[in-house]
Amino acid sequence: MSTASSTPASAQDKKSILTVLAGVYDAWNEADPDAFVGDYLDDASAILPGSYRRSRQEIRDAMAFAFSGPLKGTQAADKVLDVRMLNDDAAVVISESGVLLPGESEAPPERTSYATWVLARQDGRWLLAAYNNSPSVVPGQP
Repeated sequence: MSTASSTPASAQDKKSILTVLAGVYDAWNEADPDAFVGDYLDDASAILPGSYRRSRQEIRDAMAFAFSGPLKGTQAADKVLDVRMLNDDAAVVISESGVLLPGESEAPPERTSYATWVLARQDGRWLLAAYNNSPSVVPGQP
């Protein structure tokens, strides 16, 4: 039986990938749904508790709604935990992110999640192919 494993990203790939993620969070902090999906593939997907978005447009529309409603005035914080290459043109990033209400400098555990980002390099440009997050704490679990 053979095994396969990912490899650490090169310094240049890591820098480019982290720039994409920073752009997503900058767009969140500006409440800009168009910029938020600026580096998403057309057929990107996003899975969050209770929702499955199947395209860049669905993700954009969901964020437009969120920025004008439940996430209005919020900021996002993100801490990258791992960046790995699956092959020369595919990467996965694991991060911890939080939603900060106005005036907060740190998100409480109930607004913190672990996220998986899948990126694909197309024509030399890193783009988001998939995103998934899960709450970092589950009520009732140690």
